[in-house]
Parts: sequence; structure tokens; C-alpha cells
Amino acid sequence: MRALYLTSHDSPPTLTERPEPVPGRGEIRLRIASCGLNFADLLMLKGTYQDTPPLPFIMGMEVAGTVDALGDGVSGFAPGDRVAVYGGQGGLAETGCFSADRAVHLPDSMDFTTAAAFQIAYGTSHLALDHRARLQPGETLLVLGAAGGVGLTAVEIGKLMRARVVACARGADKLQVARQAGADHLIDAATQDIRAEMKALGGCDVVYDAVGGEQFTAAFRSCKPEGRILTIGFASGEVPQIKANHLLVKNLSVMGLYWGGYLAFKPKVLTDSLAQLLKWHAEGRLHPHVSHVLPLDQALDGMELMRSRKSTGKIVITL
Repeated sequence: MRALYLTSHDSPPTLTERPEPVPGRGEIRLRIASCGLNFADLLMLKGTYQDTPPLPFIMGMEVAGTVDALGDGVSGFAPGDRVAVYGGQGGLAETGCFSADRAVHLPDSMDFTTAAAFQIAYGTSHLALDHRARLQPGETLLVLGAAGGVGLTAVEIGKLMRARVVACARGADKLQVARQAGADHLIDAATQDIRAEMKALGGCDVVYDAVGGEQFTAAFRSCKPEGRILTIGFASGEVPQIKANHLLVKNLSVMGLYWGGYLAFKPKVLTDSLAQLLKWHAEGRLHPHVSHVLPLDQALDGMELMRSRKSTGKIVITL
């Protein structure tokens, strides 16, 4: 089988032939149809992601495909089943073996491209806004990086939760994508002062930050008393440093969200969230945005689109 294989953090992965895997106990094997790219893939290339697998490994965190073999002890799945899996690795290959515990059956309403773009982006935003920040109807939500893979889902889910959503992104094209996802107000991070714009809107109750850097600082200063700030990622490359004494002045809370981490200590929180998201999709209330669909031999081009911020929503690689 063909696979995108990473052997060193000092050189790019290569598309190479690998032996087709055999499922172990508790595993299913998939004929992979599609794999979603994530910003974490860029960090894994450098070995800086918090959950980077040991070298060497096949890249690709979330996949969708068809079950074609079962390992010992697997129940609830059969060859021919359409599933999605968050595996953390192994997705950019024609075939892969994954823990059955991480697989979910796909509804008929969801195709493989959508499924590969769905779990991490929507799961991250739903857990962040609902489970962590407890976003309430009528509150003001500021989304930084609002046209990106997770940011766009935060706009959409924030509207479903009946918040007033302010989308912040760079450039008119990206802001238009955020508007189509339901944003009530738009801020162009390239030309407008985030703090001044938010002050005019009365401040924010919740900040969803996948960017970090200067935008975090501006959003921090825009919070209302008892505001909650969600740290999702640092696409700017700059991790903010927070002065603890500034938190107490307005009784602010800063909280982190690593979606995949819930598999280790509270998996039911994650699976319940995913069930709700799949229900919303089946009801036509979620509309995943995929800006690029590329073949496996262009997977590195897809990563460069993310790195250079030339994509919106998700990029999906088809096998």
C-alpha cells in the first residue's frame, strides 16, 4: 500500500510503499477513502505536537473508510461498514488498522469527505464551547481564526447555541466564509483593531482562540467581567504569556482544550458530544466547509496550504 511515512523531524515525509497491516486484537482494518488534515499535522512534522507518535510513523490523524477485516475480540462492526476513526496517526495511507473503540458508524447522510473533516474540528469546538466554557444563549462569543479548520466550526456551533458570534479573520474572502457560517459581526484582523471593535460591541463573554500571539492579548483585554477564554491552539506561532494578576481584576478564566485528551480520561464526554454533532448533521443543522480535496500524492501541498493560511475550513486528502 502507499503511505505518507515520516522517519525524521529534520526532513519531510515521503510517499512510499509499506506492507499492508494486519489487524490486531480489538482493531479493525479500513480501506481508507479520505483523511482530514489538521494544524497538528504541521506540528508533528517538527515533533512539537503534544501527542506526536514515536518515529517512524504514517501521518494522518482522522480518517473515513470501509471496514474490510476484523481483529480478535471485535464486536459491533462487520466488513463493509462505513466508519470514521480518530486514530492520531496512520490515516494518510490506502489501508490502516485502528482501535475499534475509536470508530463510529457513519450515517447515510454523511459522505467520506465530510466524515474525514468532521470529528476533530466540530468535536473541538463543541467540547470547548459547551463542556468547558458553558456558553449561554445571548452571550457574545469572539472567534479568532474564524475561517480556519476549527474556527469556522466554532462560529457555526456558537450560532446553534444561540450566542452572538463575532468572527475575526484576515481578509474579506475569509470573513465572507465566516459570515456564511452564521457570524453576526466581522473583524478583519489585518486592518482593524480587535480591542476597539469589541469595545464598540460591548465586549465578549467567551473567546475561542486558535491563534495566540497579539490577537490573544487584544481579546483578553476585550473580555467582560467573568469572561472565559478558551485556548485551542497557536497558529500564529506565539504562545501567549498570561499575568495572573490580570485575571483577578475582571475575574477572568483561561481554560485549555485538547480534544483528543478526553479519550484517555473522560471518553464518554467525547462520545456524547460526537453523538450530538452527528445528530445535528443528520438534521441538516451543520454544514462542514471543505476548501480543498486533494489526492494522496498532493498531501504535502495540502499541508503547505494550511501553513501559508491559503485554505478555509478543512483540507481533505482522498485515497
